[in-house]
Amino acid sequence: SIRSHKMRSFLTMLGIIIGVAAVVLIMGLGNGMRQSVTDSVTGDKDTVQVYYEAKGEELDPAYADLAQPTKPVKEVWLEQVAKQTPGIDSYFVTNSLTSSISLQKKTVKNVNITGASQGYFKAKKLEMLTGRSLQDNDYKNFSRVIVIDQMVAKKLFETNGDALNQVVTIGNNDYRVIGVYKNKDTAIGAYGEIGTALVANTQLAAENNTDAIGQIFFHVTDVKNSSSVAKDAAKRLTQLSQDDNGEYKAADMSSTLDQVNTIFGTITTVVGAIAGISLLVGGIGVMNIMLVSVTERTREIGLRKALGATCRKILTRFLIESMVLTILGGLIG
Repeated sequence: SIRSHKMRSFLTMLGIIIGVAAVVLIMGLGNGMRQSVTDSVTGDKDTVQVYYEAKGEELDPAYADLAQPTKPVKEVWLEQVAKQTPGIDSYFVTNSLTSSISLQKKTVKNVNITGASQGYFKAKKLEMLTGRSLQDNDYKNFSRVIVIDQMVAKKLFETNGDALNQVVTIGNNDYRVIGVYKNKDTAIGAYGEIGTALVANTQLAAENNTDAIGQIFFHVTDVKNSSSVAKDAAKRLTQLSQDDNGEYKAADMSSTLDQVNTIFGTITTVVGAIAGISLLVGGIGVMNIMLVSVTERTREIGLRKALGATCRKILTRFLIESMVLTILGGLIG
């Protein structure tokens, strides 16, 4: 019967195909958006952030570099924490500012200039598209060198290779480009993508009169224990600092993630339910065609009953036919 009415069978399945495809697409997009937001919130899962919080205030970890401890953090403290805390093998610190990068008449505005310590490049495992990252001598000699991401390189140069050894200007200072890296965490601002450039944190601090240590990160060996390891590191750093006016805390994004998951879960459910209406319509279409099919086959049904077929067997035949149509439509969808 299905083969003898190919066009009708296909049109019957079409409602199921569209309904299933719509539901799968909506659920997939919802989960994809939720995962994307989750990744942007958590960042690198193998690095944990520790920030200072004064007594009596609750600070958002996103603005952790704005809180200044009464006793400035020392590199020696961080080295001790990294060595003494199980589950941590290294650390790195950053400071940052937003500025424009210029090359002759070309300018890229609102670039995130990140000052990175030596451990940054090892922990982040950056993919260099051309050139090299910062090395020991760059820190020792306070070299004015810079590593830019692919977005900044695209706006200033023809190719990534053309960027090497070119001198760009940040504020009133000139820097020599030594490398271009692939930035997987490009942020979106009011004017589009925000580029990122990396310099030595000590160089950035010296030229802009800021602290060399703005944000503190520890690299964990097992991401499953990152939450507990981060709390241990924060506790040890608080003990070493002996700061009575505040303490160090681990950035906990669990509450933010719960809110994100709740919001996207609700959106996905609602939109998925709306898409599910098309499934209902497709099902009604199958029911309608089966009803027409029963009317068309009155003579066949009478002949079967005359030969001893029961109503249940006749009903089973039509049910199997509708199941074949819906299963095929569902698989295609």
